[in-house]
Amino acid sequence: MRNAPRPHFCCRTAALFTACIVVVLAAPARAQSDFPNRPVHLMVGFAAGGGNDIIARIVQPKLSELLGQPVVIDNKPGAGGRLAAEVVSNQPADGYTLLVGASGATSVAAAIYPDLKYHPTKTLTPIIEIGSYPLVMTVGDDNPSATVKEFVAWAKAHPDNANYASTSPAFTIPTELLKLKSGMPGVMVPYKSSTEMVLSVMQGQCLIALADAAAAVPQVKSGRVKALAVTGTARTAALPEVPSMAEAGYPDVDVRLWNGVFAPAATPAPIVAKLEQSLRAAIHDPDVAAKLKAIAVDPEGGPADGFRALIDADIAKFAAVVKAANLHFEE
Repeated sequence: MRNAPRPHFCCRTAALFTACIVVVLAAPARAQSDFPNRPVHLMVGFAAGGGNDIIARIVQPKLSELLGQPVVIDNKPGAGGRLAAEVVSNQPADGYTLLVGASGATSVAAAIYPDLKYHPTKTLTPIIEIGSYPLVMTVGDDNPSATVKEFVAWAKAHPDNANYASTSPAFTIPTELLKLKSGMPGVMVPYKSSTEMVLSVMQGQCLIALADAAAAVPQVKSGRVKALAVTGTARTAALPEVPSMAEAGYPDVDVRLWNGVFAPAATPAPIVAKLEQSLRAAIHDPDVAAKLKAIAVDPEGGPADGFRALIDADIAKFAAVVKAANLHFEE
């Protein structure tokens, strides 16, 4: 009878096995409910001190306070912000590594690079738009034009002098869109930063630059360059006296660049929801909003679905301009 079966042992083993399954299944749910229980990293695809980095650091302290954990900025510059986006898209989908991405490395990149190794709405999950801003059409203070239409006519009359400054496809495409809609001539001259773009106009090296407000506004207010319009359908509080492109007669030149936060695509919905809620509260905090406005960025913080729709619309818009203008970009 020594080899007789022992049912109580089998039952005990089965019970232990069942308990292990329960623990394994409960672990992800517990990790989601406890999120975050360690530092959250915000990866920025540009060096410290750039516009994307400044925006991330404005939001960082309040987000850390709301999450109850340190929020760490990780700068990973390279390929115009695309390196960081690719890295984040391959991180564990646990909410602890996020991307603070600019439209240039997300919607613009998806529109112009067919072999991009990530996608802003497929391998990444858009969480929230932090802020947006129009581009300012700047020309030299000695140019006789007072309006966009006058400037277009002047450029057509002086085609040999018609060139424009750009530092990336995010600036090239809006300028080419203006060319398509107005018939304005212009050859692109590359620069390393939007500040250099505006300086090139100020020094007479380039005829025009469509630059972000953070780089353009100080030079406009100092009188070193003129602002003829801002892209889009509305004026900007940073330059309230400057008309929109719609007011200037070019409503189709409707471009706003933006910065937003993304997570890896498979991040669980409860974690994404908590991050979205905390980020929205941080963006709408009066101190944070004031600091964003001080660098000519309009605070956003709308629903994630709206952010995703904006990205999809931008991709389609930019791809259409690239095709119509027969543009080619090297990745």
